[in-house]
Amino acid sequence: MFVSCFCRFVFPSCLGCFFFCHFFVVLCFALFIVLFLVFVILCLIFVIFCLVFVVFLSFLSDFYHLSYVVVVFSFLLFHVLLYSLFCASFCYYVMILLLEICAWSSLFLQVLLVFAKEDSQSNGFCWACEKANFRCSMARTPESALECFLEKHHDLVIIDHRHSRHFDAEALCRICHVVVSMLTCVLSLRPDREEASVMPLINAGFNRRYVENANMMACYNELLQLEHGEVRAQFKLRAGNAIFTALEQSQEAIEITSEDQVIQEWQGIYYAKKKNGDSIQQNVKITPVIGQGGCFISSLDIQSSKHKDRRKGSLDVRSTTSRGSDGSSQRRHSSMARIHSMTIEAPITKVINIINAAQESSPMPVAEALDRVLEILRTTELYSPQLGTKDEDPHTNDLVGGLMTDGLRRLSGNEYIFSTKQPHHLPSHLTTPLSLNDIPPRIAQTMENEDSWDFDIFNLEAATMKRPLTYLGLKIFSRFGVCEFLNCPEATLRSWLQVIEANYHSSNSYHNSSHAADVLHATAYFLCKERVKQSLDPIDEVAALIAATVHDVDHPGRTNSFLCNAGSELAILYNDTAVLESHHAALAFQITTRDDKCNIFKNIERNEYRTLRQAIIDMVLATEMTKHFEHVNKFVNSINKPLAAESVKSILTSPENRILVKRMLIKCADISNPCRPLELCIEWAGRISEEYFAQTDEEKRQGLPVVMPVFDRNTCSIPKSQISFIDYFITDMFDAWDAFADLPNLMQHLDNNFKYWKGLDERKLHSLRPPPE
Repeated sequence: MFVSCFCRFVFPSCLGCFFFCHFFVVLCFALFIVLFLVFVILCLIFVIFCLVFVVFLSFLSDFYHLSYVVVVFSFLLFHVLLYSLFCASFCYYVMILLLEICAWSSLFLQVLLVFAKEDSQSNGFCWACEKANFRCSMARTPESALECFLEKHHDLVIIDHRHSRHFDAEALCRICHVVVSMLTCVLSLRPDREEASVMPLINAGFNRRYVENANMMACYNELLQLEHGEVRAQFKLRAGNAIFTALEQSQEAIEITSEDQVIQEWQGIYYAKKKNGDSIQQNVKITPVIGQGGCFISSLDIQSSKHKDRRKGSLDVRSTTSRGSDGSSQRRHSSMARIHSMTIEAPITKVINIINAAQESSPMPVAEALDRVLEILRTTELYSPQLGTKDEDPHTNDLVGGLMTDGLRRLSGNEYIFSTKQPHHLPSHLTTPLSLNDIPPRIAQTMENEDSWDFDIFNLEAATMKRPLTYLGLKIFSRFGVCEFLNCPEATLRSWLQVIEANYHSSNSYHNSSHAADVLHATAYFLCKERVKQSLDPIDEVAALIAATVHDVDHPGRTNSFLCNAGSELAILYNDTAVLESHHAALAFQITTRDDKCNIFKNIERNEYRTLRQAIIDMVLATEMTKHFEHVNKFVNSINKPLAAESVKSILTSPENRILVKRMLIKCADISNPCRPLELCIEWAGRISEEYFAQTDEEKRQGLPVVMPVFDRNTCSIPKSQISFIDYFITDMFDAWDAFADLPNLMQHLDNNFKYWKGLDERKLHSLRPPPE
C-alpha cells in the first residue's frame, strides 16, 4: 500500500491526508477516462476506414479481394485483443484504486461516542468529528459500545460520565483496556462541578477528563488536541511495538536503512550473548551517519566471527536526538566521532573482556564457571557481602541493616524536622582561648599519657567539663607540628578547635565531642606506627588529624536511615546518600573558612589547600558504614596480600594505596571502642546503646519505620549486640589493620572484650555488667 504509507509520511494530519487522497483519486480517474475516450475514437476511425476499404475492394478481382479481407480482419482481431488488454488493465487499476481507498479510510481517526441519550453535548462531539474528518460511531449502551469497539478498534473513546444511573463508565473503560491493551485514548465527560481528584479516573484507565461544555468549537479543539497529543503518541508506540515484535520473531539480521552519510568509523570487538545463553564475540565496524531530519543513526556491520552460526548482514539502529541547527548538528556529530575514537576502558571492563575471550576456547564446565564469575563481576557492589537472612540472630540483622542501608523510604506522613541549622558560635566563656602552656595542672596531668593506647578519655571529659576535644587537640596538633605545616598561629588553631567542639552536641550520649576526641587520639596513635609513617606524607598526617576532629561535627544523634525515613532537610539536600558524612565535611569547611580568626587554611597555597581539602573530605566520607566492606576488602586485596610478595616501598608509595591506608586508618579509629581496655569498652557500649534506644523511642513516637527494632530499651541484650558488632564489623577489619600496622595490644583487648560479652550472654544477661554478688 504505497499510497497509504506515503500519505502517512507526508501528511501526519488526517485532514491533510484526506485532501491529498481525494486529489489523487480524481487525478487517476481523469487520466484513465481520457485515455479510454482517445482509444474509442481511434477504434471508430479505424472501423470506418476498414468499411471504406472493403467497398473499394469489391471492384477488384476475387484474389485480391480475399487477400485484403484477410488483412483487414487480422487488423480488426489485433485491435480487439488490444482493446481487451486495455479493459483488463483498466479494471485492474480500478481495483487497486478501490483498495487504496479502503487504505485511505484507515488513515482517518476512529472515534466512539458512548452516550446513553442524545443531547447537545453528544451533538457537539458529532459535529466536531465531522468537521475534523474523523469517523464517528455512536453507542447507547455498554453492550453495543463494546461490540462496536471490538469490531473497529477505535482510536478514541469518549464516554459520558455524567449520568451514572445509565451505566458504569469506569467499568466500561476497564473492559476496553482489558480487551485491547494498546487502547489509544479514553476521555471522560464529567459534569461541570468541582472534582476532588482525577486519580479515580486515571486508575480506571481514562487518559483525559473533559468538563461538560456543549460548545461545538470547544469539542472540536479538544479533539484536535487529543489527535496531536495522546493519539499521535500512541500511533508511534504501536509502530515501535510492531517493529520490535518483528525483530524479535525474525531468524535473520534485520536491516533498517536510510540515507547514509559516513562521518567516522569505529572498529573493534563486540561481545554479546545468544538467546540460548552462549557467548559470542564479533569483529564489528560502527559507522555513525546522518539520517533524515537530522536523526543520528549508528550502523553496526558484523565483519567476521568465530562462530559458524553467526548472522550476516548489517543493522542500523536509529536513536532519537533533538533536531538543531546545522552548526549544532555538526558539532554534535564531531563530538560523537571523537568519543568513538577514544579508548575508554575501565579495569573491570578489561577483566571481563579477558574472561570472555577465555570462554571461547574453554570446555563447557569451565565456561559455565566463568559465566558465574562474570555475573558477579557485573554487579555494582563488588566489595559488599550479600547479607543473608539469619533468623537465629536478629541482633546482627538489625545492626547490619541499620548501619549498612540508607533506610526505608517514607512510610508515613510525619516528617522529622532536622534543619540545616546555623553553626554555633563560641560561647562567651570560651572567647579567650587558653594557651597550651596555660592548661590547668589537673587537665595537663590527665593528658600525660595521651600517646598511650590505654589513655582514659573519660577522665579528660570530666576534668574539662565535657570539652576534651579542644585540650587534647591542642596537645596532639602541637606534637605533630600542625601549626608549622599550616603556617597558622596557635591562637587560630585554638579558636578553630573551640568552634568545632561547640558544634558537637553535648546532649548526645555517644556522638559528642568526647567521641571526636577519642577518634583523634586513636588516629594519632596509628600515625605513630612505623609502617603507617612509611606510607603517608606530612600532608596526609595533617589531613588525618583534621578529619578525625571534624568527622562527626553537628551529628544529631540519629542514623542516616532515620533521617532518610523522616524526610529531613539534610536527607533531601544530599539525596539520601551519605547524608551525615556529607554534612560533617561540608559544615567543617564552612565553619573554618567563614571567619579568619579560626581559618587554619588561610596561609597555605591554593594547590596545597585543594589537596588537603580533598584528602579530608575523602576520609570523612570513608566513615560511612554502607561502604565498610568495600574499603576493607580493597585494603586487603591491594595492600595486605601484595605485601607478602613485593617490597614494602613499592606498595606503600602508590598514591592509590595511600588513599586506602588513610581510609582504613580513620575507619579503625572511628569504631575502635571494642579494642579499648575493658572499662572504656563497656562505657562506650553503654553510650551507643543509649543513643540507639533513644532513636527507637523517637521512631515509635513519630510513627516512622523502626530501623533497628532489637534496640528496644525494654528487651535489648547489650552483650548480644556487641558480639554481633564485633563478629560482623570489627574482627576482619582489625585483623587486616593489625597485619599492616602491628597492633598486638589492640588485638589482645579485642579478644578480652569479646570473651567478656560472650560470658554475659551465656549467662542470659542483658546488662552492661554482671549483677553484684
